[in-house]
Amino acid sequence: MSRKEKLISRLLQRPKDFTWDELTSLLKHLGYREVKKGKTGGARRRFVHPSAAIITLHKPHPQNVLKRYAIDQVLNILSQEDML
Repeated sequence: MSRKEKLISRLLQRPKDFTWDELTSLLKHLGYREVKKGKTGGARRRFVHPSAAIITLHKPHPQNVLKRYAIDQVLNILSQEDML
């Protein structure tokens, strides 16, 4: 099983400890790139794909663990785009 497949499998389980780093790694494997807005960009992050919907999330801080609603949002978008 590849790293991408492991991350997808883990995301589908909707874990309470899915980290920001795991999410960014998975989205990069799926062809997304992270875009920071402005000089600082704040905590809002956008992930753009050449042919799929943009994913906009709040980067968690100070912890690195995603909230459940963020995981659900990513799952919803990736499912609609047939990427899962």
